[in-house]
Amino acid sequence: MKLRSLVIVIFVAAASLLTGCGTRPGAEVLQTVMTVPDNAQQVKVYAVTTRSRVKPDGNDFDAVKSTAANYAELTVSIPPTHKPGQIEWPKGRKPNPAKDFVVTGQSVLSDASFRQAIRPAGKPSRKISIFVHGYNTNFPEALYRLAQIAYDSKIDATPVLFSWPSQAAVAGYVADKESATYSRDYLAALMTEAVKDRAGEDVVVFGHSMGGWLVVEALRQLKLQGRDDVLSRLNVILAAPDIDEDVFRTQMAVIGKMKQPMTVLVSGDDRALAVSKVLSASTNRVGTLDVKDPKVQQAAIANGVVLIDISQVQPTDSARHNRFVDVVGLYPSLTASNERADLRKAGAFVFDAAGATLSSPFRIVSGALNQ
Repeated sequence: MKLRSLVIVIFVAAASLLTGCGTRPGAEVLQTVMTVPDNAQQVKVYAVTTRSRVKPDGNDFDAVKSTAANYAELTVSIPPTHKPGQIEWPKGRKPNPAKDFVVTGQSVLSDASFRQAIRPAGKPSRKISIFVHGYNTNFPEALYRLAQIAYDSKIDATPVLFSWPSQAAVAGYVADKESATYSRDYLAALMTEAVKDRAGEDVVVFGHSMGGWLVVEALRQLKLQGRDDVLSRLNVILAAPDIDEDVFRTQMAVIGKMKQPMTVLVSGDDRALAVSKVLSASTNRVGTLDVKDPKVQQAAIANGVVLIDISQVQPTDSARHNRFVDVVGLYPSLTASNERADLRKAGAFVFDAAGATLSSPFRIVSGALNQ
C-alpha cells in the first residue's frame, strides 16, 4: 500500500474510533440556565486553561494558544435522571435541565481570584483534584467530563480542570501534541499553586490519554526545577496514557520514584492508542502495557509505579479508550493513602470485573511488590 493511501486509511480508522456520528457540543452548551429542578445536583468546577478566550468577558475558549493562563468558575447541574458514567448532553437549542447537563452559573476569574478561590483560608481544606483531558477534546467536553467524574466519584475534593488548546479534530494529532507540550510549564505552575497551604492534604492529578503525556512532562519539569516539595504532595493517576513506552522510561528516570507511587490504568485492547502508535510511528504506548509481562512488572517496581489493568471493564466507547469513566467509583481506593494498602506499593494489578467490590477490586499479578 502506498504511503498516501496508508495515511488515508489510518485517519478514516481514527475518525470512526474517536468521533461519533452526531454533532459534538460547542459554546451553546456553556450558556447559563437559570432554572433547574430542586433535586438536580450542582458541581462547581474551576478551570485553568492555556486556550484563548473568544471574548474577554466570557468563558468560551478556542484552540488558540494563550500567552497567559486564563481562569474561570463554572457550576454544572447534574440532572436527576443521570446515569453513572454518562454525560447527558443537551439536545436541540433549548436544554432540558431535568434531563441534561447544563451550566447554571459562571464567572471569569483573574489569576488572583482563582488563587483565592482554591485557598483553604484558615478552615478545613478540601483536597484538590486536577483533571487534564486528552487529544481531540474541546473545552465543553472537558468541562462536562470533569463534572461527571466529580459527581460520580463522590470524592470530597475541589475539581479543577486544566484544559490545553486541543484542536478537537482527528487530524489535529500532531498539533495537539505540540499544544500539550506548550502547556507543561502552566500545568507545573498550577501544581505548585495547588499544594500551597494545604497542611498535608493531597493534590490528585489525573491525566487521560495525551493529557497523561502532559502531566508527566510537567512532573519532569518540576523535578528539573528542584521542586521535590511539590512532587511529594502529588497523587498522580494516568488513564490510558498516550506516551511512547521508551519516552516514559526516560521521563521516569528524571522524575524518580514519587513519594506516592504513580498509578497507571492500562488496557491492551485500546484501539485509540493502537491508532496513536501508527500515527506517531513509535513503539507501544504506556496505556497498552501488558501487566502480566515480567519485564513490565519489574519496570513498574523499579520506577515506583502502580500498574492496573482495567481491560475487564466492559467498554462503552468503540475505541475502548474511556474505560476509566466506568471505574470512577473506585477512585477513592486509588487516591486514599490509608485504604487498600497494596495500592500504595509499586507493582502490577488487574481489576477483577467479575468479583470486584469497592473494598477488594484488584488482584495482584506481579511476582513481588516494592516494600
